[in-house]
Amino acid sequence: MDDESPVGRFPAENDAGEAVRGVEGMSPERMIFGDRASLASEFAERLLTDGVQRGLIGPREGDRLWERHIYNSAVLRELLPREATVVDVGSGAGLPGIPLAIARPDLTVTLLEPMARRVAWLEELSDDLGLPVTVVRGRAEEKPIRARLHDQDFVVARAVSSLERLAEWCLPLLRPGGLLLAQKGASASEELERDRAAIARRGGVSAEVRHCGTDVLETPANVVVVRRSEAAPSRSTGSGRRARGMGTRRPDNRPNRKER
Repeated sequence: MDDESPVGRFPAENDAGEAVRGVEGMSPERMIFGDRASLASEFAERLLTDGVQRGLIGPREGDRLWERHIYNSAVLRELLPREATVVDVGSGAGLPGIPLAIARPDLTVTLLEPMARRVAWLEELSDDLGLPVTVVRGRAEEKPIRARLHDQDFVVARAVSSLERLAEWCLPLLRPGGLLLAQKGASASEELERDRAAIARRGGVSAEVRHCGTDVLETPANVVVVRRSEAAPSRSTGSGRRARGMGTRRPDNRPNRKER
């Protein structure tokens, strides 16, 4: 990650890195995902069918699937610099990791999930969509996972736990100066004030609430951004990319996904 500046707001870029331009009134799907909007639609269809059948999302989520889940996840893209490494902790149905991987193919995304049936879903889905993400079974607080996925640029988490717990689990996965992006609801500011001292004890030197997707969403995503201390010692040496085995490539130049 040579440039640490976030890519900024919308419209999205196509696979060639060129801004997608269109007429006024462009749909949120097109603005967020650009030329990869069809992949987002395929992901939505899989959530509505396989996702419901496997208990990954509720059967009543269909009417608000795009706004509440897919768009709400993908708009985190505006906070991420190009070619950043990202771990989605407690990925579940692939939120927010899969929408981010679709919207930003330049990112190196790892989906971390402890439940075997969800891991199977994520592996199957990423293969079917052709997404070069890595799926790892485990929990962020486990020592082998911390050794394997250390020194990440970003950790993202959506509806996983309290900020105090997330700081405890996720900050050790970050490189010094890396960022935890925790998606929260309407009470994000109150939760941050409640847990601010605990976050600082865990090595979070700054924390603030950011609002993503203000240009495209009626209800923007609330994201608590926590920076890991620059002075915090890394738990192991080497880059996050090497720790995940990213040096081993498939013949088609895509990374191995099924890492357990």
